[in-house]
Amino acid sequence: MDYKNNNEIILDARKVAVSFKVEGGVVDAVKDVSFVLCKGETIAIVGESGSGKSVTARAIMRLLSRRASMGKSSSIMMSGQEVLTLPEREMRKLRGSRVSMIFQEPMTSLNPVYTVGAQIAEVLHIHNKMSRAEAMAKVLSLLEEVQIPDPEARMKQYPHQLSGGQRQRVMIAMALANRPDILIADEPTTALDVTVQAQILNLIKDLKTKYGMAVILITHDLTVVRQFADRVYVMQHGEVKEHNTTAALFANPQHPYTKRLLASDPRGVAKPLEGSPPTILSGKDVRVTYTLKRGGMFNATYTDLHAVDGLSLDLKKGETLGLVGESGSGKTTFGQALIRLLNPQSGEIVFDGNRIDGLNRDQLRPFRSRMQIVFQDPFSSMNPRMNVGQIIEEGMIVNQLGGNAAERLQRVQQALEDAGMPTNILSRFPHEFSGGQRQRIAIARAIALEPEFILLDEPTSALDLSVQAQIIELLRKLQRERGLSYLFISHDLKVVRALCHRVIVMQNGKIVEQGPVADVLTNPQTEYTKRLVRAAFEIAA
Repeated sequence: MDYKNNNEIILDARKVAVSFKVEGGVVDAVKDVSFVLCKGETIAIVGESGSGKSVTARAIMRLLSRRASMGKSSSIMMSGQEVLTLPEREMRKLRGSRVSMIFQEPMTSLNPVYTVGAQIAEVLHIHNKMSRAEAMAKVLSLLEEVQIPDPEARMKQYPHQLSGGQRQRVMIAMALANRPDILIADEPTTALDVTVQAQILNLIKDLKTKYGMAVILITHDLTVVRQFADRVYVMQHGEVKEHNTTAALFANPQHPYTKRLLASDPRGVAKPLEGSPPTILSGKDVRVTYTLKRGGMFNATYTDLHAVDGLSLDLKKGETLGLVGESGSGKTTFGQALIRLLNPQSGEIVFDGNRIDGLNRDQLRPFRSRMQIVFQDPFSSMNPRMNVGQIIEEGMIVNQLGGNAAERLQRVQQALEDAGMPTNILSRFPHEFSGGQRQRIAIARAIALEPEFILLDEPTSALDLSVQAQIIELLRKLQRERGLSYLFISHDLKVVRALCHRVIVMQNGKIVEQGPVADVLTNPQTEYTKRLVRAAFEIAA
C-alpha cells in the first residue's frame, strides 16, 4: 500500500480473493483486492453491478455463503486482529460491536414479524447486559439520533408500516447501536428519492464525525462519492483498477474504466422541437381519488386521498415531457390515468384527437398498440415462464398486428435490433439477463407495436450509471428515428435534464411548477423544487 495517513489504521485488507462454486466450475468474484481504512475516514468502493464490491464488504464481515471460499493468501486485519482466522463465536462478538453493515434493501434485512423497537433492542441485548427498560430507552435515543419523526410511535410499528427512508434510518440505528469503529454502507440510498438520499448520507456523515467512526461506502453513484469519500477504490471484474484520493481521482483518472465511469453521468440536452408540432396527448382536470379506511369493523372512518388532484398537461408529437417529484407525489398514478391503465374519477383525456376518458375496455383496444409503457422494474413486468420471443410477440398477437408468424418474427427481431440487443436471444428467459439488458427487452416489447407514445416510468432508476447512459442514448435514437413522444416519470433530475424538453414538478397530487427543463432546473421558483434541485445537483457541482 502506498497510501499514507497520520491517523491510526483500523482495517488493513490484503490480497482478498473470493471464489464461488457454481455449476460447471468456479467463479472468481474478487481477485487480489487490497485497501486500508484509517480511523475517522470514509473510503468508497465503486464499480458497476457484478464488479465485486458487495462481495468484498461481506468478506470483511465474514458473511459469505457456504459456496464461497477465501483465497489462501487473503488477510483482513482489524485493529491488529486477523478476522479470517477468528472462531465464529468471536466473529459474532465483533459484528455489531466493532464493525456494522447497512444493507441496500432494508425491507429484506428487517424481520417483518417483529416491531422496529424489538429488533434494535435485540442488537443491544446480544452485546450488552442491560434490562429491557434500559434497552428500550436506548432504542428511543437511537431513533431520535437518526431523526425518525415521532420515534415513540415508530418503535411499536412493523417495517412494512414505514417508508423506504424511515426503514433505512432504522437500519442505521441498528448498525450504530453499539458504537462500532467501522460502518460498511452497501448502496444505502439506491432506491430512495434524491431528497431522502441526501438526508441519509448527511446523517451518516454527521454520525461519523460525532463518533469518530470509519466508513466504507459501497456505491455505483459517483455523485455521492465526490461529496462523501476521502479516497476511492474503483473495481471492475473483481479487481481494483485504480485507487486515489477522491479529489485526485476525479481530477485526473488514469484507468480507461474509471474514465468511462466518470463520463457516464447523464449528459447533453434534448434536441429542440422543429416548428409547432400537434398535441398527441392531453389531460384536463384529471382527478384520481382513493378512499382510505381507518379503524375496525364497528368504528371505521373513511377519508379521501386525492392522489391526482385536478391536473392538466399537453404533450406534443416528438416531445419528451418529464414528470418529477418525490415518492407518493402522484407521478405514476397520473401517468397511468392518462393512458387509462386506471380509471380517473373525472377529467378529459384526449389522445391524437380522440376522447378516451369515457371508453370501455373494448373501445380502448384500438389505442393500446399506439400507447405503450415501460415499467421501472422490467423483471417484475415480464412473465418468467415466457422466453424473449414470446414476450415481445405477445402484444402483436393480442393487438392482431403482423399478418402471420413469419412477419411477427421479423418485427420481433427488428425491435430487438433497434433496442440494441442481438436477435439470437429469442429462446432465452428474463432471468438470464442483466438489469440493463432486461430494460432493453422491455423497450423492444414496447416499440415492436410501433406506438406513437410511450410512458416511461422510472426506466433507469435501478441501473448503473454507464447502463443508464446507454438507455438514455437508446431512447434519444428511437425518438429521432420513429418520431416517438415520451412521458418520462422520474425522481432523477440529472436524467430529466439530459432527456426532456419540458418538466412538470408534482407534490402531494398537485403540480407545483412547470416549464422548459433549462428554466425550471436552473431557476426553480418554489421551495420544493429548489430542494429537489439542491439534492440532485449540488453534490455534482
